[in-house]
Amino acid sequence: MRSTDAAGGELIAPGLVPITSLGGGELFEVWSAFDERLYAPVVVKVLRPERDDAAGRAAVEHEADLLSRLHHPGLVRLFSADVDAHRPHLVLENIDGPTLSSLVSRFGPLEPHQLLPLGLELASALHYLHGEGVVHLDVKASNVVMGAPARLIDLSIAMDVKRAAELDHAIGSDEYMAPEQCEPGARGSVGPASDVWALGVTLFRAAAGFRPFDREPLWAQLHDEPHPLPERVPAPMAEIIGDCLAVDPERRPLPVEVAERLEPMLGALPAARLAGFSLRR
Repeated sequence: MRSTDAAGGELIAPGLVPITSLGGGELFEVWSAFDERLYAPVVVKVLRPERDDAAGRAAVEHEADLLSRLHHPGLVRLFSADVDAHRPHLVLENIDGPTLSSLVSRFGPLEPHQLLPLGLELASALHYLHGEGVVHLDVKASNVVMGAPARLIDLSIAMDVKRAAELDHAIGSDEYMAPEQCEPGARGSVGPASDVWALGVTLFRAAAGFRPFDREPLWAQLHDEPHPLPERVPAPMAEIIGDCLAVDPERRPLPVEVAERLEPMLGALPAARLAGFSLRR
């Protein structure tokens, strides 16, 4: 199971055998790996060598501390972390399923029987996070793994609500950032409502197959109205998405309110049938 691509073919750390590169971002490399202690496949986030300094190791420790105290079916699980290793890393649950972004790119927008549970599951995860005093700040289609349930991953820029409210610089992924994330202070304070905006963008993409705002110019959401949703998107779902994309953070619904509006829509879906037999009793 040894990979010749990782660290010159070496183990990531004792007992962690790299299998396949999953990419990563500016701070981390992400690998599919085999954990010989767990004797199971895992995902490992490894601090990039060029970012291995005090700030980089503090970021690893920060994410490990957050994940170690957060426990929810809609969040990725942390199995272990080693900030002091030769290659500081996090060992995370390997979730079986594609990301929402790859699913939509390959097969197009989701049907209601996929879209409604997705919205409910993401709202559930955000309700829990915010109840724990944490904002994710990077909710987006590529950070949603379509498992059962859907899982929200990558808490690398998540932070406590108080710290988020004090931000004075832009943070997040450009097309998914709430106006106040683009211009903290001038557009309001960054906080839980910022995650609700990103939830709206994520559900828009899932429902439409494209984003509500163009990538260019940068931060089009500061001056453009969102693109209209296709007519096939049910009106109640379109209203929820539109409310999440309210410019004023105070006008956006709470995650629990999103969930409460989605539940009857989900309950009204036709019962699934297989070979003439109803799957609903």
